[in-house]
Amino acid sequence: MGGGGNPPPTIIYPPSSPPPAPTTQVGSQALASQGALNEVSGEQQRLNMKLGAELDRTNADFFAGQDIRRTQATGAENRLSTKVAGEESRGNIKAQGVEDRAQTAETGLQYRKGLETAGSQDRLLTQETGKETRATRETEGAQTRLTRGTEGAETRKTIGTTGTEQRLTQGQLLSGQERQIGLRGTEERASIRETGQETRKLRETEGSQTRLTRETEGAQQRLGIAATGTEQRAGIRETGKEQRAGIRETGSETRMTDLQREMFRRYKENRDFEQAQAQYRT
Repeated sequence: MGGGGNPPPTIIYPPSSPPPAPTTQVGSQALASQGALNEVSGEQQRLNMKLGAELDRTNADFFAGQDIRRTQATGAENRLSTKVAGEESRGNIKAQGVEDRAQTAETGLQYRKGLETAGSQDRLLTQETGKETRATRETEGAQTRLTRGTEGAETRKTIGTTGTEQRLTQGQLLSGQERQIGLRGTEERASIRETGQETRKLRETEGSQTRLTRETEGAQQRLGIAATGTEQRAGIRETGKEQRAGIRETGSETRMTDLQREMFRRYKENRDFEQAQAQYRT
């Protein structure tokens, strides 16, 4: 990969063979000259073979070094690719963990806020219900006191009228009209009896109507509280349903995102591996 490589070795080529010596016709030294020529030729062949062997060893060392350097470069590239892929994978896992923790924290926060809001609304509803109930009781007490005051005033007026009439009756009795006094007394007693009966019937009717009014008010209040509770429970159920749907949608999106990341990571690893193989083959 980097600079500083070994310089290519110098290739030594063997010298060309000398041309064969011309045949010389000699007289008595022909055999000795032929022997000397054979020795020279053999020595030259041995020298050529030695130089050829040295050249083969030099070339073999050079190409073996080239193969080693190529293998080392490929291994370095593979290790670097593996290191980068590991770093990217760890970075993705860390980022995903941060996102998951943030999402879990946000979900818990929203859920707690929902519970706080529901509790606050329940407390406000209870306070408002208590307030209205107390106001109803106060109104009922005020109306009852007014009714009792009116009844007392009417009773006192009746007693006063009765006393006045009785005193008038007594005065008439003193005038000597005994028959009329007796008749009037009878009529007064009958009137008093009738007044008492009507008063009792009036009180019975008032009490019956008051009890019916209280029963109707209590039934309406209970129906209102039941309807309010039903609506609150329905609202809480709807809120929980929406929250669960949101959490499911978020989980689906998260899983889809993770799947896409994993597919991209595998694609990148496969591409890097194919590129490394192509470089190695080149």
